[in-house]
Amino acid sequence: MSIKLDSTLPDFTVPATSGKTVTLSELAGKKVVIYFYPKDHTPGCTTQGQDFRDMHDQFLAADTLVFGVSRDSLRTHENFRTKQSFPFDLISDPDESLCRLFDVIRKKKLYGKEYEGIERSTFLIDREGVLRREWRKVKVPDHVAEVLEAARELA
Repeated sequence: MSIKLDSTLPDFTVPATSGKTVTLSELAGKKVVIYFYPKDHTPGCTTQGQDFRDMHDQFLAADTLVFGVSRDSLRTHENFRTKQSFPFDLISDPDESLCRLFDVIRKKKLYGKEYEGIERSTFLIDREGVLRREWRKVKVPDHVAEVLEAARELA
């Protein structure tokens, strides 16, 4: 099952950094940004995370929580988060359950080899757990500012 715009997301519980568990229903009343990225410690993913980090206070001012998701382990996430001083938690999704729910796994090619990987994507969820915006095939430059603007516009 994958999600659709303007529909209520099914509840989920996933492991995150800082020893936390993120449960969607427990975030009710806050807007939530979930961004999916391919891999910790890689150039594009680092830049994207830094952009969310640098605008984090503005997201909080817009009453919006931010979470990054990849298939990396919690240990790798903790190292990445610490090294980059991310003020938000990273969700580990090694079994791809969240990736599949948001339909972000795509066939990709690297050096002529095909593999399945995460397509850089961002989702904005309203205070009631309804998916309101999605960005797929994200290009990193200026993306976070666009997400912040959408979060501000969402009541």
